[in-house]
Order: sequence, then structure tokens, then C-alpha cells
Amino acid sequence: MPEAGSWQIGWWQNAPRAQRRTVRFAAVSALAGLVVAAGAVSAAGPWDSGQRKAERDLAAAGRATGGERHSRPAVPAAPPVLAGLGARPAAPPPTRDGLAEALEPLLKDPALGERTSAAVVDAATGTPLYGADEGTEYTPASTVKLATAAAALAALGPGHRIETTVVAGGDGIVLVGGGDPTLTARPDRAGPDRPASLRELADATARALKARGTGRTKLTYDTSRYAGPTDHPIGANENIAPVTALMVDEGRLDDSDHGTADRSTEPAADAARTFADLLRERGVDVEDDVSSGQAPGKAERIAAVSSPPLSALVERTLTNSDNDIAEALARQTALAAGAPASFEGAAGAVTERLEKLGLPTSGIRIADGSGLDRADQVSAELLAQLLARAADPRHPELRPVLTGLPVAGFSGTLRGRYGSDAGGRGLVRAKTGTLTGVNTLAGTAVTSEGRLLAFAFMTSGGSAEAAQRVLDRLATAVAGCGCR
Repeated sequence: MPEAGSWQIGWWQNAPRAQRRTVRFAAVSALAGLVVAAGAVSAAGPWDSGQRKAERDLAAAGRATGGERHSRPAVPAAPPVLAGLGARPAAPPPTRDGLAEALEPLLKDPALGERTSAAVVDAATGTPLYGADEGTEYTPASTVKLATAAAALAALGPGHRIETTVVAGGDGIVLVGGGDPTLTARPDRAGPDRPASLRELADATARALKARGTGRTKLTYDTSRYAGPTDHPIGANENIAPVTALMVDEGRLDDSDHGTADRSTEPAADAARTFADLLRERGVDVEDDVSSGQAPGKAERIAAVSSPPLSALVERTLTNSDNDIAEALARQTALAAGAPASFEGAAGAVTERLEKLGLPTSGIRIADGSGLDRADQVSAELLAQLLARAADPRHPELRPVLTGLPVAGFSGTLRGRYGSDAGGRGLVRAKTGTLTGVNTLAGTAVTSEGRLLAFAFMTSGGSAEAAQRVLDRLATAVAGCGCR
């Protein structure tokens, strides 16, 4: 019996269709049992459990060469979806006529609203298979996070980490924000991709100061890595904190780790005050209150902590539709491009990276990283082609875009949208997008014959609950499609 991690891609392709289908649905049924036993995973999130790393390794082994309200993730994706990543085609792709027969009755459903757009692409080749108004720009809502994530991965690589540092200042120390919104002040968490800890940074800083014979210091905090306004264009609200290079726990004022929550209005100052309190607990006398400033050039580093790798941040962003991390990813892309890390600079840098990836960017407008801004305008064609590019063995750096997608009926923002009897449950992975009057869905599905397809459906004018039901049926239709 081969190791579970290999998945024996060749066997999968050559097995009779009925046998492949039996294995696929058996795996999904087995996964449902894992949900009950995965309490730790559910609590920590799949990016903390190590299972997402295993999933990335499994995907790599197959290579021949919002504003939304977020649900707590359960378990990572169903293995059959991964079987298509980087594998040779298991069967000929669906035809346009076959897809039209399956999709067009659903696309005409008035629940979707006044305007609809659709694109389906063969993930193995990038060949467009079906389109309906696919080149027209729509408001994407949170599906724009796919573009943000791909741009960041292309610019920095999946192993990149964001540092938060403490350096020597002229009359004390400076806490320098690097732009990691997942930096946490909470007690340490377990897991290979746990967030950077402000407590550990305080430990290291206190030790370094005491080693120098210093038990008293002044604390300044530096947010100069980011530029421009900190407030999102939609204003302060429970979906996103002010965007600043220094914050802890995404500026949340409760103990949640994703979803809506009251946010700090000055997350950088609050982070610095928390750091000062942690230093005092460790025997360092911090003078007065903290103040904003800028670290001197070539300042001596005293201590540092690093975020989880960018791959894990991308997965967390997409699974939970995390607005704060998405805006940080956009700004990290701007920094990599030498552009100002502002809303405007990040938007330009993300667009430039999409162009360099050879994606259809004519006419699009990226206004933010999270999709909360209705000024965002992208096409279904762009989203579907982006997902296909992430499955391309020539772009392994983009693979976290796929492994981070919520799994229908099991994780993230799709956990509650596919019932136990839904046909696409476990076979569809997709990023959701929801604003008032805007409902979108973009992801991947494995067809009934084992072919991996990328899809994007965009709508304007429908109500959320009714439109989402039809969008889920559209994705299910793709998953169930032989369509020839």
C-alpha cells in the first residue's frame, strides 16, 4: 500500500470512472468523521495545526516537474480536490456546450440579481472552457483577496516572514512595526505556524537590556514602514482595524481571532503600551508613557520575532476572509516593489504583479487588498485564470492560493453553506465575496471524471442568502460535470 501522501496520481488517472467516483466520495465521507474528532484543529485554525503544511506537501508531490462574516474553520480540504493539483488531466475537459447546458439555466435565476458573469477554465492547461460576460469588470467583494494573495506570493515567495523588531534608540528603545497584523499579545500558542509573540519579544528585550546592565528605558514605537491614511476608505468598523505597521491581534478588543469585532482606534499605540506593560512585568522600568517616533538609521537590533510564513498568512486570509491580513499582504507587495506602503501604492503594486503573471488585467481596478472597497473592479476571467495559474506546476509559489480556499461544507466561509446532502460538499473549494447587493464565488472543483476546473461567478443586485444558494448550485454543477 503506498503512503497516503503520494496519492498515486497515475493510478487515479487510469482507474475506471466508477472506481474513482467511489474513492472520491468515500474520502469525503471519511472526512466528515474527522470533523467530530478535530476539536483542536477547529480551535486553532488549520494554519496552526500542521495539516495545511501536509496539504501543501501533498500538492507539491503531485507536480511532474467582506466585509463578510466569517465562520470558524473545521478541517482542511478533502483529499480528492488535491488530487487534481499539478496532475495530468484525468479525462478530456468538458465542452462549452456541455457547460452551457449545465450552467446557463442557473445563471438566469433572478435570485442572482440584475447582472451575472461566469468563467470556467481548465486548471491543467489554462484553457477557457466557458464564459458569460466573463471579460466585464464587476465588484468582486472579498474574492479580490485572491488577487492580493497571488501578488504577495509572487512578489515575496511563500517562505517570506514579516519581522517585528526592537532596536536601540537615542534615549531608549524603539519598537518597530514590520506590518504583521497577527502579532499576538495572548499567551503562547502551539503549532508550526503560530503567530509571532509580543511576550517572547518582551522576554528577549528584557534579557538583552539586563545583559547590558540596563533596568530602565524609554519606549518609542515606529510605524513608518507604512505610509498614507490608516483608515480604510469605508471608515472604521468592526470588519477591519486601522491599517498600520504595528498592531497586536489585529487590533481586536475581544478574544476572537477572526470575524467581526470591535477594534482599537489606535492599534499601534495600544500595542506599544501592551509591550511596555510586558517589559515592566519582566523587571524593566519603562519611563513615562510610550510615544510615536522613528528608529534611527542603521540602529542596533536588540530583539526580533517573525510572523508565520507568507504561505500560512495567505491560507488564513483566504480561509477566513481576513481583511486585516489581506491589507497587510497588499502593503508587503508594495514594499517589495519599492512603492509606498499605502492604499494607493499597494493597489498599484498588486496590479503590476498580476500583469507580470500574464493575467488579463485590462480594465481592472484594484482599490484595496480586502475587497471592502466597492471601487474594486475585476472580471470573472481574471479570477478564474488566476486560480488556474496557481495550479500551474511552473508557479509553485502560488500554490497557497489553492490550499487556502475554504472547502465546501467543511471550513472557513463555506463551512455553513453546503449541507450534508449537497452535491458539491467536499469537492468544491472557493473564495466567497459578499457586500450588500454583491455576491461572488471563485474557486476550483473536481469534475465527476477527475478533471480540476477553476471557476468564477460574479453577480450584482441580488440578496445575499438567495444569491449564495444559486452560486453554490453553480459550483456544484461544475463539480458534477462530465458535460460533453
